[in-house]
Amino acid sequence: MAEAGRFAVGALDHVELFVPDRHEAAAWYSRALGLEIVEECRAWAEDPRGPLMISSDGGVTKLALFTGQPQGARETSGFHRVAFAVGARAFLAFVDRLPTLQLQDHQARPVHADAVVDHQQAYSIYFADPYGHRLEVTTYDYDAVRAALAGARSSR
Repeated sequence: MAEAGRFAVGALDHVELFVPDRHEAAAWYSRALGLEIVEECRAWAEDPRGPLMISSDGGVTKLALFTGQPQGARETSGFHRVAFAVGARAFLAFVDRLPTLQLQDHQARPVHADAVVDHQQAYSIYFADPYGHRLEVTTYDYDAVRAALAGARSSR
């Protein structure tokens, strides 16, 4: 358990994988592992660049299938990004801490509060660890974060 006032991530939200065909891959994961398409996230897959989210626990922990070259086919296989889920308060606290964290994205560019991405039902911020692994902090407390971000922007 985290100390009072100390930031700590929540559960693992999703892991992104690149596959040649998202629906074909989803069918394989359904057959092999019992993962099903997460209906609440299906709209994201309407965009050819968006993820097809699959899960075996109703969307608590997901695989995000993106169309692209599978990384596992290369000798240096690995994951694309690990996303950690947090509530609205923790997400906003993380964004507030960005100046002191001095995070960088995968292209070594500084990550600031204006890098928050609005996914229309979730908010995310993307960054990399010191070794280049891509990471994300995401929240589905959309309305609370939207209101807080709007208030922060109007007070500038």
